[in-house]
Amino acid sequence: MPAGLRLTAADVDRDLARRQQGYGRGRRMQIEQDAVELLSGVRAGETLGSPIAMLVRNRDWKNWQEIMDPAPREADADGRKRKLTRVRPGHADLSGLFKYDRSDARDILERASARETTARVAAGAVARRMLAECGITIGSHIVHLGGIDATTPEQLPTDLNAAADPSPLRTLDKAAETRMIEVIDQLKKDGNTAGGIAEVVVRGLPVGLGSHVSWDRKLDGRLAQAIMSIPAVKGVEIGPGFENARKSGADVHDEIEPAAGEAAQARAGFVRRRTNRAGGLEGGITTGEPLVIRAAMKPISTLMSPLATIDAATGEPAKAAAERSDVTAVPAMGVIAESMTALVLADAMLEKFGGDSLAELQRNLDAYLSHVASRFGG
Repeated sequence: MPAGLRLTAADVDRDLARRQQGYGRGRRMQIEQDAVELLSGVRAGETLGSPIAMLVRNRDWKNWQEIMDPAPREADADGRKRKLTRVRPGHADLSGLFKYDRSDARDILERASARETTARVAAGAVARRMLAECGITIGSHIVHLGGIDATTPEQLPTDLNAAADPSPLRTLDKAAETRMIEVIDQLKKDGNTAGGIAEVVVRGLPVGLGSHVSWDRKLDGRLAQAIMSIPAVKGVEIGPGFENARKSGADVHDEIEPAAGEAAQARAGFVRRRTNRAGGLEGGITTGEPLVIRAAMKPISTLMSPLATIDAATGEPAKAAAERSDVTAVPAMGVIAESMTALVLADAMLEKFGGDSLAELQRNLDAYLSHVASRFGG
């Protein structure tokens, strides 16, 4: 992170709180109220250019101190408390036992827990602050949950998060929200879970981030990897990617036209796409149009009405263990997807424009945009 970026704990806490919201969350959200302590890399409210270290404390750790103690105990021959061998379908439990040659799936599931996304959101909040200083904003909303589609307005709100966050499910469709809540309530009674789809929208990106010259520099590939790494996310699309695959080229590709003198199109080189079916990326490079990413999250693997499995201690049929969990975490997943997007885009901005300080980064960006604008209409 370059020096000179204004940063306080409140900038990070805001997104940590957003990650914990959402109808259908479990008891963990009642225990933890995440807040960050800035340990290094910030002084007097500004970044120094050195690594930023942050600490988020777990209130729940005392309840697990003995169970997760690194030191050996005399009673360990019989296994630790809360030993788990009735592995859960859909979770890392069984594959992790085989891969790491363990006998207690507790060794797998605690590391595989989505609790680690707290750190991603904290880091993403810092990246988001830098992007904001470059005129780039990131928001998200839920477009599907539990079999219910939300109707998306033709024009999304300018401040997407301000519109979505007041909803308990972070959706813009009030009628769909009511039906989604009914589905969640019924699933909770049934001991079941729900998945869904979040849409992330990024505005203000300059044309030219990413690259077409090497597979690992393509921005769509980097974004897809980042989003797919979120626990329980099983699908990613840029724009309406899967819908586009079912159409002909004439119905998919975005026609281009001049936009000379239009300030809103300056970051795209004073051209515009008549549509944005490409989702803001062509050839692994940003176009200057809004970046649109959708992430599909499967239903959470822990069911209160357990599915059939085996007991890994005996190999015999069993019912899966029931750990503390949520009915759904799709609204939180949208916030995490924002954070992962912010991290990738902050890297891409620093790669292209460099700068040891925020002011230097901004000067480099301004010079580039001035050159781009001069091509057709500046």
